[in-house]
Order: sequence, then structure tokens, then C-alpha cells
Amino acid sequence: MSRTIKDYLIIGLKGMGMGAADVVPGVSGGTIAFISGIYEELLSSISNINLSLFQTLKNEGLKKAWNQLNGNFLAALFIGILTSIVSLAKAIKWLLEHKPILLWSFFFGLVLASILYIAKQVEKWNVVSIIIGLLMIGFGYFITVVPSTNGQEASYLFLIFSGAIASCAMILPGISGSYILLLIGVYPLVMTALTNKDLKIISAIIIGVIVGLTTFSKLLKWLFANYKNEMLIALTGLMLGSLNKVWPWKSIISTYTDRHGVVKPLLEKSILPQNFNGEPQLINALILAIVGFGLILLLEKLAVKK
Repeated sequence: MSRTIKDYLIIGLKGMGMGAADVVPGVSGGTIAFISGIYEELLSSISNINLSLFQTLKNEGLKKAWNQLNGNFLAALFIGILTSIVSLAKAIKWLLEHKPILLWSFFFGLVLASILYIAKQVEKWNVVSIIIGLLMIGFGYFITVVPSTNGQEASYLFLIFSGAIASCAMILPGISGSYILLLIGVYPLVMTALTNKDLKIISAIIIGVIVGLTTFSKLLKWLFANYKNEMLIALTGLMLGSLNKVWPWKSIISTYTDRHGVVKPLLEKSILPQNFNGEPQLINALILAIVGFGLILLLEKLAVKK
């Protein structure tokens, strides 16, 4: 069935919803795609990017290859995604700099609820699965306590790798691509690049996303088809162990100076809030964490109904 301009505008709006989710650690763009009814078409369209597509392009021309790719659908969707990401990046960057505790509290609630969402899908637990879970908890925590790349010195290849890994969130309802960027250590850098229109960094991430969607997505689909329970347990353990990364209250252990001469944190450790006696920021932080937690529960209910 052919689509009208109105249909593609609606797909673009769904893409904007996915983009908004992908900017926020803890909310999965894959979940939004699932809820909005385009998840299967998205996976099918991505799977069309293979050698036969290039053979069609060579032998039958661009129009035939574009139709085989379901190009109109992907174009409308990704225009919506990019529009949303660019629009929200500036706000996220400002909040990271001026209201970090409140922002991280919201993220903490999102990620905590996402962990429960993934864990509830685990069908069975045994000795092997418990060992996998514990190993991934340890690995997740280890990621958060070693010095991450300081962002400003990240190489072009590393940024491509980051984009490739983050793109996998599109086919994993429950885990966010931006959360993966956060664990890798380039999330603030990417938000800044989007705000400042740094084409070098943006192009590296886009190339990585394309590579990830056309290669890693097939591997992840195979793993979920054959080892779904183990994958869910591994994801649960990884996110549980890495909760330390989004804990709002931090003490700076060491710093680095970026290429603009600005001193930034390099290594931090989680601490308890300094004042529990009616501190307005603490109360607001708790409220935002609850709001973030509730948002994921709402999305989960919508997904179940869908």
C-alpha cells in the first residue's frame, strides 16, 4: 500500500519521539519504535541494507534500490530522529553544566526503572545465568570507576566505534543508545558537538551508527533469537552494575584540561548528599528521580497494550 505525505509526516513525528528518547540515558528509542508500531518495519528495512541492495543499485538503478530499501520510510524516520536530537541537545548541554544533580537524578530514575523492565523479561534463572549476571554487574561497575576517555581527546575511530555500539539500542527495547555513550565516556562531548554543530564529531557518530545498524544489528538479532534469556540477564547485570555512573552526587578525584583550557572532571566517586535536612535540591532531585522512574513504567504499560 502506497503512503501519502500525511503518512510520512506521522512517521517523522514517531522518529522525533525516538530521537527524544535516544538523547536521554535510560529511555530506549527501540521502545518508542515498538510502542508506535514501526519496530518490525524498522528492523526489516535495516535488514535490507545488504549486498543484494548494491547489486540492485548497479543493475536496476537508484529508484529500484530505493524501493527495496524502503527508503521513503527510513528517510522520514531519520529526519524526525535527527530533528529531535539536535533540538534537545542544547537543553541537555545546559542542564549538564548548570543543573547536573537534578538532571542526573532524572536519569537515575529512568535507568533504575529500565533495569526492572529488562529483568522482568527474564524467563528463567539458573546457576549459569546467575554467574553471567554477577560477572556483568562487576563489569558494569568497573566501567564506571576507571578513567573514561576525556572526550576532547577521543579519536575519530573511537567515535565511530561509539556510534556503532550506541546504534544497537535501536533494536534493543529497554536500553538507551545515549546510556551506552555515557558509559563509554563521550556523552557530554556528543551533546556539545550537536549544539556547536561540530561536523567532525557528528560525522564520526553518524558513520558509526550506519556501521552498527548494518553489522552489529544482525549479530544482536541472532543472539536474541538463540540466547534471549542470557542476553536479558547480561543486560540487566550490566545496567545494574553501571548505576554508579548516573548517581547524581559525585566527588571529583582528578581533573583534566581540555583543548580550550577548561578544567573538567576526569575521575569521580559517588558520595551521599551532604545535607538531608530540608535541602531543596535534594527534594527536587528525589521528585525528578520518581518522575523518571514513572515515565519508564508508563512506557512499559503502553508497550504491553500495544
